[in-house]
Amino acid sequence: MKPSVPEGQTVRPHAHGSLSAAPAMRASVLLQFAFVATLAILIVFFRDAPPFATLSITFVSIFLEALPFMLLGAAIGGLIEVFISKGAILRIVPAGRLSAILLAAAMGMVFPVCECAIVPVVRRLFGKGLPLGAGIAFLLGGPIVNPLVLLSTAVAYGNDLTVVIGRLAGGYLIAVVMGLLIDRCFTRQSALVEIPSALPGAAHENFAFVGPAGIRTKIGWAMQHGAADFLDISRFLVFGAFTAGLLQTLVARGELVVLFGSPIVSILFMMILAVLLSLCSEADAFVAASFRTTLPLAAQMAFMVLGPMLDLKLIAMYFRMFKKQLILVLSTATFIGVFSMMLVILWMGR
Repeated sequence: MKPSVPEGQTVRPHAHGSLSAAPAMRASVLLQFAFVATLAILIVFFRDAPPFATLSITFVSIFLEALPFMLLGAAIGGLIEVFISKGAILRIVPAGRLSAILLAAAMGMVFPVCECAIVPVVRRLFGKGLPLGAGIAFLLGGPIVNPLVLLSTAVAYGNDLTVVIGRLAGGYLIAVVMGLLIDRCFTRQSALVEIPSALPGAAHENFAFVGPAGIRTKIGWAMQHGAADFLDISRFLVFGAFTAGLLQTLVARGELVVLFGSPIVSILFMMILAVLLSLCSEADAFVAASFRTTLPLAAQMAFMVLGPMLDLKLIAMYFRMFKKQLILVLSTATFIGVFSMMLVILWMGR
């Protein structure tokens, strides 16, 4: 039973574990700094070496493309932690599993964030009690049904509504199916890693009475949560961006063009390319459109549907939110689901 809050008082949680979390956070910051510093030194001394130049440029471009959206997502996650209570989440989300998942998969239409920003947001929503299946549906569908993503797709394809509607419908359907699958196969305990909530100002049950807090104080608490989220997840972004850059350096796109003779293989190629390139969902349509004269529409669509759901940087960041078994099941099922959908589109286009 929750204690009542005296009039004129505000609440914040006890900082359980905050002292033990601090060394880990400092170690994470130092590790990231050492990695970036080492990379900077290598760039300075080996910038004329073609393979390393390609690696460094690719890594930096992926990281810088994702960084502002990560910061935005972390800030939104901090605001959710401080200003939105668990009870509010439970009142907003429908009680039925199916209706909750159907709604969550479409939330990106009114809550436009790309795949980089959505990870810390969903992470905090899980901490507030968002059902597992609904969280998965929002995580996968949000970056595709995002109005900004649909607008960029329309621009890239010359206002071709077939492509825009196809991407919207395909992304929404896959998000709903994956939400239902994960909700049926996993529980919150078997799926989620512990989400830290030891900083001041969180709107949850473990609170202590403090003096009145104004909006500026609460925003300060929210930014503390956002900073903690960013530092906690960004090291996985660094690793994912570096791995994507390394693979792009080792595997030249031109060496795989010979596979375009088969429509089915071209779909697989574009899906693998989406995972490796790790592009932002608001920019990937322009890359997909560059293959319009080379590949069938199903292959281009596969690139635009799978990329915002599953790429190297996302998989790396998922490890800070999900347990390994869920990541394996979610990644495999999403890949198979998108591939199967594109085979249907390919068959219908004949």
